[in-house]
Amino acid sequence: MKRTRLRYENIQQIVGADNLAVILLTDEERQRALSVVCDEAMTRQIVMRLQSPDFCRTLLPEALLQMMPDNYEMTVYGIHDGQYQVVLADRNYERSVRLRMSDAVLLMLINKDIPLYIEENLMQRQCVTFHPEAKGIAIPINSMDSQRLNMALQHAIEEENYELASHLRDEINRRKGEKNC
Repeated sequence: MKRTRLRYENIQQIVGADNLAVILLTDEERQRALSVVCDEAMTRQIVMRLQSPDFCRTLLPEALLQMMPDNYEMTVYGIHDGQYQVVLADRNYERSVRLRMSDAVLLMLINKDIPLYIEENLMQRQCVTFHPEAKGIAIPINSMDSQRLNMALQHAIEEENYELASHLRDEINRRKGEKNC
């Protein structure tokens, strides 16, 4: 299985959604970008580590990671119902646990020795070209949870953006079909 190592690029508040932010990850060459929506609590955790790393040294996640062996890695292996599927595992895959994508990013920021990879075929489907000077980034609709999809659909209808509304409706219906199977 071919994988791409991800690196943290930045985090930005979503305009009009005070409780949401987008984490931007890129491949190591900074050619392709992947966006991840995260909630307000995780945004605070990430920003705190970026702004005050010395203060965070004795917090529980940092303390636990200091006790963890260095032979762990994380892999994004899929997407389901708008959520990236991530596994934290030792390199022999004898021990593993599933994580939220935003938690995986937090772990990667705390301990650079725990790499975050994404399966290459998933990266190809989900990524966009990275432009360092870009003012915004597109979020793939299949990486939005159902609540955000419905809100985006309402907004697209209000803005009379019927092409986007059609894509959003199709994604909502596709997910409903998966749940009925």
